[in-house]
Amino acid sequence: MMLERDSLHALHRALAKLEAGFASLPAAKNTAVDAQAMTEILLGIAERLHDNFPYFHPLYAGQMLKPPHPIARAAYALSTWINPNNHALDGGRASSAMEREAVAALARMFGWDEHLGHLCGGGTMANLEALWVAGQLHPGTTIVASSQAHYTHQRISAALGLKFESIPCDRYGRMDVTALERRLIEGNVGTVVATMGTTATGSVDPLDALLELRTRYSFRLHADAAYGGYFTLVDALDREARSAFDRLGETDSIVIDPHKHGLQPYGCGCVLFRDPSVGRLYKHDSPYTYFSSAELHLGEISLECSRPGASAVALWATQQLLPLERGGEFAKMLDSGLEAARALYNHLRRDARFVTAFPPELDIVVWAINASSVSEASALARQVFAEAAKRNLHLALAELPLEFFDLDEMQRDRETITCLRSVLMKPEHLDWIERIWEILDRGTESSLNG
Repeated sequence: MMLERDSLHALHRALAKLEAGFASLPAAKNTAVDAQAMTEILLGIAERLHDNFPYFHPLYAGQMLKPPHPIARAAYALSTWINPNNHALDGGRASSAMEREAVAALARMFGWDEHLGHLCGGGTMANLEALWVAGQLHPGTTIVASSQAHYTHQRISAALGLKFESIPCDRYGRMDVTALERRLIEGNVGTVVATMGTTATGSVDPLDALLELRTRYSFRLHADAAYGGYFTLVDALDREARSAFDRLGETDSIVIDPHKHGLQPYGCGCVLFRDPSVGRLYKHDSPYTYFSSAELHLGEISLECSRPGASAVALWATQQLLPLERGGEFAKMLDSGLEAARALYNHLRRDARFVTAFPPELDIVVWAINASSVSEASALARQVFAEAAKRNLHLALAELPLEFFDLDEMQRDRETITCLRSVLMKPEHLDWIERIWEILDRGTESSLNG
């Protein structure tokens, strides 16, 4: 397989234009570069990078790793010749403007024309800011999230000195609304985290029900859409997921990760607040940072200080090429992943060697191996994982509750089951799904008969 290189030609032309923009400056010597030494080091890096799974290839169908779009790679690289810092306008005027425009496009995707938000290093930092704001607005109260929510919510709450509790899930991996209401009745819940696409199974919490509970119990509702947020553009969602995504704009804050489905290099996350007045919570003074302009500096609404302007440039460029429109080219890429996940699920559920969980709501599929006991099924899952990898199909393993699967008469000698998991987030996965199934079939046969 050839790696994409056409973008290098576009980058070369863009570099020449960038250089021309500073032609009026007095001549200055560039830092001396030993081209031979650089080449040797870079070739060595290329060799070392072979010690990776082929994340860019459709046969990598394991964790949520997706290559950035060529324009994102090129735009990111182009901006590093300037190396802007989007903390203050002094350090990145153009890239700060691009960040505001790119973030506004994300906010409009959820129906927000008025908002407060910025890019950050990823979903963890974005969720930290959302929970920090929640803690400032509702001090002394408890934050709750589902048992399948990302583990960082509990960790972040501990780091911020906030109380945190986990709410059980139903058999579809969604927050159990009845269990949540029981906890709300007890009182002192200040914030509920709705997970819009769990990282284990892609399950979407029932936002309709959570919004209805908010009218009665007056909590802050934060949507962790780090993984699933872009699926708001997808028309082919099932009824419940579509209903949940249609109401995302009614939440108080949203986190989305452009470095997942948004085709961006790591790390690029985004936090959005529906009420711009929460910006007052970030207020601080600096003896040197903010005197170059009366305009709002992004560092004034961010807990992070130095932040790469390159991430903003890359995201802005990608959104110019692939606008965030329902039915558009970008949305169709997400449609393809969902269709691929459903196709794999249908293969699995028709095959007696496998035990399926619930149908995929997004582009993540999980399944177990049919065996006499949960322990045996878990061991076989690891064997199938290894056999598939020998054939260049790279899957993932997950440890999930038994109630997620139809185990029938399987002996329940463990509380969880080790299962196989596939994230089909590349648009190419749809064209490769029969090849993926063929390899999985052979790897499973070898494991069961070996």
